Amino acid sequence: QNLKTMLSLHCNERLTAKAKMELKTTSFETDGPTATITLSRPKRRNAWTGRMHTELRHLLQQADSEPEIRTVIITGANDDFCVGADSQALEGHLEKGGYNSGTGSDISNPGYGIAPEFDQNFAFMFGLNVTTIAAVNGPAAGVGLVLACYCDLRFASKHAKLTTAHGPLGLPAEFGLSWLLPRLIGLTRANDLLISSRVITAEETNGWGLFNEITEVSELLPRVKSYASELASRVSPSSQRMTKLQVYLDQHRDVGSSVADSEDLLRAAMLDPDYQEGVQAFTERRAPKWKHD
Repeated sequence: QNLKTMLSLHCNERLTAKAKMELKTTSFETDGPTATITLSRPKRRNAWTGRMHTELRHLLQQADSEPEIRTVIITGANDDFCVGADSQALEGHLEKGGYNSGTGSDISNPGYGIAPEFDQNFAFMFGLNVTTIAAVNGPAAGVGLVLACYCDLRFASKHAKLTTAHGPLGLPAEFGLSWLLPRLIGLTRANDLLISSRVITAEETNGWGLFNEITEVSELLPRVKSYASELASRVSPSSQRMTKLQVYLDQHRDVGSSVADSEDLLRAAMLDPDYQEGVQAFTERRAPKWKHD
């Protein structure tokens, strides 16, 4: 199945969002082409639970099903991003004698069906129509760091503390982070963080390639929203979707396949209204006026 066919499925057969869910651990708001998902368990420092996992996937599916939404920002309530698995949930695993995700069989599957490699927890984010941006406003530990790393772009408060967290708990690296982190920051740095589970600040990662920008916490969300707004105004909806999917599919295939599919996409894109509008805007020296699919 080539990229052109996958994009056709991706754009024309979007998953339909399920009935509205009561949100207990997250909040969701939209502002034009940008949606913001906030992890919200402030009394537990936004610690991860099966309920939060279920709500996050539901909200991502909801956003992914709306052509008007181009970018989803994921952040945390108050001064925390996500401090990792809830300690009560960890104790529950001991009581039950093994791992229990805390999610049901009816959990939403946004991004599934695009490529087999993406049909797993968190990897499904690679198959989303929308671009995801992590706004790491505070501690991101364990699964919290995993979530941030699977976002397409990452911005952070310079004082945000980061840790893979699994080592002291006697656990392996979670949710494919051992595959992803070396690709983001290189094998040597990734091995340090994965094997040691030491705590570092976002400021210490400056120059590593982990974050697109590192700012003061007061500047973080306004900066991320400004970035998302600029994306929506400058980049066509079809180009934003195509390029994201190309990037992640190309992580799993050879360069020849990448070139061949990019040429197929190029021919198809030149027949798309986005291309026509982009060229006209360029020649007329004005801002483009993109239409929703």
